[in-house]
Amino acid sequence: MVVTLGFGVALGQAQYKVLYNFGSVPNDGLFGIYSLVADAAGNLYGLTLEGGTMNGGTVFELSPTSGGSWIETTLYNFCPNNLTCPDGSSPGGLAIDSKGNLYGTTFFGGQSSCPVNGSALGCGVVFELSPPTPQGGSWTYVVLYNFCSVLSGGACEDGTYPVGAPIFDKSGNLYGATEGGGPSNGGGVVFELLPTSGGWTETVLYGFCSIYQNGYCLDGDVPYWGPTFDKSGNLYGTTAGGGNPTSYSGGTIYRLSPASGSWTETVLYAAPPARMQGINDLGPVSIDPTGNLYTTLTSEYGQTSGNGAVGSLSPDGKVRAFFFDGVDGRGAWTGVLVDSKRHVLYGTTGVWPYFTGNVFQLDSLGHETVLYSFCSQPDCADGYNPGGLLEDKLGNLYGITLYGGNQGEGYGVVFELTP
Repeated sequence: MVVTLGFGVALGQAQYKVLYNFGSVPNDGLFGIYSLVADAAGNLYGLTLEGGTMNGGTVFELSPTSGGSWIETTLYNFCPNNLTCPDGSSPGGLAIDSKGNLYGTTFFGGQSSCPVNGSALGCGVVFELSPPTPQGGSWTYVVLYNFCSVLSGGACEDGTYPVGAPIFDKSGNLYGATEGGGPSNGGGVVFELLPTSGGWTETVLYGFCSIYQNGYCLDGDVPYWGPTFDKSGNLYGTTAGGGNPTSYSGGTIYRLSPASGSWTETVLYAAPPARMQGINDLGPVSIDPTGNLYTTLTSEYGQTSGNGAVGSLSPDGKVRAFFFDGVDGRGAWTGVLVDSKRHVLYGTTGVWPYFTGNVFQLDSLGHETVLYSFCSQPDCADGYNPGGLLEDKLGNLYGITLYGGNQGEGYGVVFELTP
């Protein structure tokens, strides 16, 4: 049963500030994507889709100054995905550890052959980018793992095309997901990377589409985002397809639980088929302190408007959903940020090509407040099509946009929002 929430929309009085416009300097990154991460000193790190010295995107750092401005530094330049890129291409998410090392994935590239798309593009990598010691030097980029390193019968059993940012366990091991490959019908995998004296070793924790019936993957198919840990060490995530015995286009929320050296998958929720042909595009999973799961949905299944939704799944299996109406937002895909102190959720709408987007807040009763609507400034100098959100200790929100800004055609911005 789905409990539908929706009590109208309020307009907030949030303070919005553009911290940086991409394309401001030669060889700058262009088109900001996904979410930012921050170190203990308050520096911000993120990714661009294009730009840089090779026009394949960048990893960048934004550092605050005493005068209130921010200075950008390009830490790494990727090569474009139409070339052979041993270091990876098309970055897909960032994570940061307590020492300031950055970890990420690329969708293409790597040194392994890739029978899925031909050896020129590669099947993606997991990388580490480490700060210089002492400060002032260049950052060190290392590929930790090349996907499609384990071939069997022409299939990449270790996965292909990693998605989202990797995550850490308490021991410093890395976990993530791939969109394709795996030991079961190419439905993608959840993987673990363990550091060893000889490098990082990958273990496939679960291969999706292992339960295949009448042409459909009942256990889920094609994750678009990486998994999330709960306090007990279980992994949660979403798949864009599968879960429904009569249609490919449903999608799932899943749990992976460790037991006796292996992991067991449970489909916690199988979404109904998408409203239109295609897939539901479920976002990443967030978890609150009481164990409720949250995600976003780009398309409204069962609805006529197709504006998307925010959904929650309680430990007892109750599903609640807030549906956007197109005026208060459309096209939420990047999940939500859980603020346990304020008892609210923060998120963004406007994933390309859905309108310009906004930043929204949902309280525990399902009341929505639009904190900011993008393209509120002339020529969209404030940016539009935002990614996910990052929150600092003071409750300020930070994000990145794909387009807009005051540079030329509008190559995106990094912004700060104070609710």
